[in-house]
Amino acid sequence: MTSVKTALAAAALMGLAGSLAAPASAASGMMTANGKAMTGMEKCYGIARAGQNDCKAGAGTTCAGSQARDYQGNSWKLVPKGSCTSIKTPKGVGSLTPIQR
Repeated sequence: MTSVKTALAAAALMGLAGSLAAPASAASGMMTANGKAMTGMEKCYGIARAGQNDCKAGAGTTCAGSQARDYQGNSWKLVPKGSCTSIKTPKGVGSLTPIQR
């Protein structure tokens, strides 16, 4: 009987430890609203085609996939760090900050 109680107690502790670790790992691997991991990535404004943004596209939009026009300056996509300003579009290059267009 004692070994059954010990096994149940051990299982309960393992479950508690797992539930406590989950929020920490989620916070360290930042995610966008549509579930993309941001590790090794950066937000690049003004490069997304209509409906292809990863999040925030200014007033009147909700989040991922909600921008109305191509290369909207206030919406962004995740790109590998260091590549944003070298991405060329018909309206110019990507920006690490929102673009007024």
